[in-house]
Amino acid sequence: MSNAPDRYERFVVPEGLQKISIEKDTKVTNAATFTLQREDHTVGNLIRMQLLRDPEVMFAGYKFPHPLEYHIFIKVQTMGKKPPREAFDDALTNLIGELTDIRDKFQSEADIKRQLD
Repeated sequence: MSNAPDRYERFVVPEGLQKISIEKDTKVTNAATFTLQREDHTVGNLIRMQLLRDPEVMFAGYKFPHPLEYHIFIKVQTMGKKPPREAFDDALTNLIGELTDIRDKFQSEADIKRQLD
């Protein structure tokens, strides 16, 4: 027997807990911290990089507090024309579009490969 936590806990958001929550920063203007449940460095870095592509985003960073805590924090500060929530939503929308494009191109190439075999 091991004292390691159940692997299930790392992936499934418990009932009553939101997947994404937002907390406005009270000390920094146009800033907010998003908490993403059951995510890690992979998603944190993807979202951070997508946020930094937005010219309205002044700062974007993420923190993965501890390997046994299954959430990440993403901090966003904008220039002021766009609120952090809108910048975050735009980043997610753009990421979905890019990932869909990658999937479609991969599928197309796989279909071509299958036809040649």
